[in-house]
Amino acid sequence: MKDLKILVLEGGFNEEHEISIETGKQVKQSLLNLKINFDSIVVEPNNFERIIKKFDRKYLCFNALHGTFGEDGNIQKILDKFLFKYTHSSSKASATGFDKALSKKVIKNTQILTPNSITIDYQKLSENIIMDLFGKFGSIVIKPISSGSSFGIKIFKNKNSIFNFLKDIKNNLKIYKDHPKLLIEKYIEGRELTVAVVEKNKESFPLEVTEIKHNNEFFDYKSKYTSGYSSHILPAKLPRNIYDNCKTFAKIAHDSINCRAVSRSDFIYDNKNIYFLEINTQPGLTPISLVPEQLKYKNVSFDEMLLNIIKCSL
Repeated sequence: MKDLKILVLEGGFNEEHEISIETGKQVKQSLLNLKINFDSIVVEPNNFERIIKKFDRKYLCFNALHGTFGEDGNIQKILDKFLFKYTHSSSKASATGFDKALSKKVIKNTQILTPNSITIDYQKLSENIIMDLFGKFGSIVIKPISSGSSFGIKIFKNKNSIFNFLKDIKNNLKIYKDHPKLLIEKYIEGRELTVAVVEKNKESFPLEVTEIKHNNEFFDYKSKYTSGYSSHILPAKLPRNIYDNCKTFAKIAHDSINCRAVSRSDFIYDNKNIYFLEINTQPGLTPISLVPEQLKYKNVSFDEMLLNIIKCSL
């Protein structure tokens, strides 16, 4: 490891830019602790290909990006093109994991349940379509197919919430102009659960189950990244079989999508069934992020976690 050189990729200039910068900060501090040499780039998608060509291929790129470009397979394709090794999942696995419809399609081929859904272009969303789906599914949730940090999520539990949205539908849809493909999914009321999966010696291991409680309607950006806006119950207080099934399902999701090094799967439990919602192939590594918290519970330090991610990528 003493001859290893790391190039930390952070930033990304999307809705998760600040979180990526915070993840990058934690990664660089850990690399200092581990006495591993590193450089870093604040990634700008428009010029990344030109910039990365200037670096020696002996660098291992530590992908500290979140959201579009960094997490969706695009930067991975560029790194593959120029023969760089990099952390986290491959371009294909990243693209599948980031696309909620694609990841649900993979999960439907397993024993895991996932809420019924359709996909649609945001410009085609109309009063008739929303009302038809509300009649078909009951409560519904709209979310961009490819975006992170709960960006753009809208939940409709009754007709009044739909009518309020429809009053100014043109402006309400503007937030999706950069994420035009939408997933409209049956909304499941229940307990929000998440499980991290890590790899060692090419085998994946689920960690623990965390229940997320928050004051907002769902686990949104503020709840995720602002101290005091959510609480994490670790380990989640669940029946033993539900707890174990959650862990099993997270491992199945990780393996089925061919994730590498680390992932985190989110579920909803309605006191009867566990439903897969989505997988994160590059979970946040901030001081209040869920993966480091689960590892700490298992007596694994941040530095140990980082070193393991690096080893999985060599």
